[in-house]
Amino acid sequence: MPSARRRCKKRKERIVMLHTFKCLDRFLLLDIESGAVHVVDEITHDVAKLYEDHDRSEIIAGLPQYTAAEIDEVLQELDELKKEGQLCAKVDEAELVAAAERNKNVVKSMCLHIAHDCNLRCKYCFASTGDFHGERLLMPLEVAKRAIDFLMTHSGSRRQLELDFFGGEPLMNFDVVKKTVEYGREQEKKYGKVIRFTITTNGVLVNDEIMDFFNKEMSNVVLSIDGRPEVHNSMRKTVNGKNSFDTVAKNSLKIALSRGQRQYYVRGTFTAHNLDFTNDVRFLSDYGFKQLSMEPVVAEKEKDYALLPEHMEAIEQEYEKLARLYLERLGTDKEFGFFHFMLDLTGGPCLPKRITGCGAGSEYVAVTPTGDIYPCHQFVGLEECRMGSVMDGSFDTQAQARYKACNVLTKPDCRECWAKYYCSGGCLANAYIYNGDLYKPFKMGCLTERKRLECALAIMAIRAEEGK
Repeated sequence: MPSARRRCKKRKERIVMLHTFKCLDRFLLLDIESGAVHVVDEITHDVAKLYEDHDRSEIIAGLPQYTAAEIDEVLQELDELKKEGQLCAKVDEAELVAAAERNKNVVKSMCLHIAHDCNLRCKYCFASTGDFHGERLLMPLEVAKRAIDFLMTHSGSRRQLELDFFGGEPLMNFDVVKKTVEYGREQEKKYGKVIRFTITTNGVLVNDEIMDFFNKEMSNVVLSIDGRPEVHNSMRKTVNGKNSFDTVAKNSLKIALSRGQRQYYVRGTFTAHNLDFTNDVRFLSDYGFKQLSMEPVVAEKEKDYALLPEHMEAIEQEYEKLARLYLERLGTDKEFGFFHFMLDLTGGPCLPKRITGCGAGSEYVAVTPTGDIYPCHQFVGLEECRMGSVMDGSFDTQAQARYKACNVLTKPDCRECWAKYYCSGGCLANAYIYNGDLYKPFKMGCLTERKRLECALAIMAIRAEEGK
């Protein structure tokens, strides 16, 4: 497995406690540790930028556009918020880490690679068009059963479990999907557990039988559509090179409507070729979808569709444009949910959970058609990351512990980032694949996530203002 050692911290570390920003014509102030969000005026925003590291005289000298009296008034307000624990709040990091470590090393979630094959040939596919840089395979039922057994026996006292059917394209092995669910339901009763089944599909093979099965057994369905037909078709061709949009969109909308526009979402991918991705979200909304997501592509910088640092200004502007569209459609028949704009600062994951993220390699694993276990679906094919096999019952618990130890408080870049408790350290696979280091977050992922979060926080503030 990749090295997961804690780095020696030779540099002087500065733990940022406040984040000030302007988004959607609002000035906002985020207290990082407490999670308190304040909508402020421009002078408070400017003073708060200096509040942590400068005394009164330095702040006055640094902001000549304001009078000393104006600054003093703001400082009094900030001092009061600090006394109330809503500014520059501090957490006991040792206790936070201890709380996270008290959780037993149990596997509660699994990605089942039911098919290492696909009926599309998407240009940007991280799985190499479905085969994960290996042989095209469909998972035998026996392997799927062993995977269910592994989940049952390695989940400890955890009652609520999750299993996602993944590929490639899982519907190319639909019979095994059905029989796996059937077996899973039997094991639920035996072990006193509940499995939340989900599936990720391109929608090409969907028919009425499959749709009925989804609605009976799948807690969530993820549907892959990139947006406008010309955008989708440019990246997502069939095996014989034909356009896939018409089939995919038609089948996916049937699923969305049959589920009452709930418990699904359409997942698009934007690239350097459609930096105007708000138009893709608008198109999908107008087409009839209510639950949407649009993810940035992750690709080698040599690819013509790769997102690069020089694209960030355009991407940031586009996220604000998308946020305005989101707000514009709230309360109308065109209202839609956007995955990355839906923050819950009160009822979301507890802080210990937010420092550990997705739990890849510790709470979450992926299983290949041959039964090999990897930390997650994006690690599949990297032999050094293989953790065991459901066929012989092997599982590297030492590696599991090392993955668990990798969190926002053990990653130097994350410790100093204002967004750490929201992104939870980002994607471990992208860190390892593109940086060769679990402890070094993927830069473009960080940049896009921070902007999405700023938009989400601004949206939350505006909705509170307007009572929406």
